[in-house]
Amino acid sequence: MIRTASAVWNGSGKEGNGHLTTQSTVLNKTQYSFNSRFADGIGTNPEELVAAAHAGCFTMKLSFVLGAAGFTPETLETTCEIELRDGGITKSHLTVKAKVPGISEEQFQACVKDAEANCPISKLYNTTISSDAALV
Repeated sequence: MIRTASAVWNGSGKEGNGHLTTQSTVLNKTQYSFNSRFADGIGTNPEELVAAAHAGCFTMKLSFVLGAAGFTPETLETTCEIELRDGGITKSHLTVKAKVPGISEEQFQACVKDAEANCPISKLYNTTISSDAALV
């Protein structure tokens, strides 16, 4: 499987602007700029998209890991916080809230760590990846 996205940029790094388009067209010429990345401008930014990718990938992987352990989650809700520092992504932190009938805290935490280590986006990163998880 191959997925694609494209970026177009016009102008200088600080004064220019661009847009992003994904193969599915969920993003279709979606604006991004210096201000949307480093201030409060309108549009998206690469770090926000990386956070969405990690949250989505991890959450789906956790569902598969839980299923393999014999549990069906009612809900899994994940927030991902990406830290950009010194020109690089230095951390990805996952916060998970889950409702999983019949699972113990110990079993749940083991499944979270498995998903954290083995989702494809986690494997892609060359950074510290961490998580917090809570059953609700």
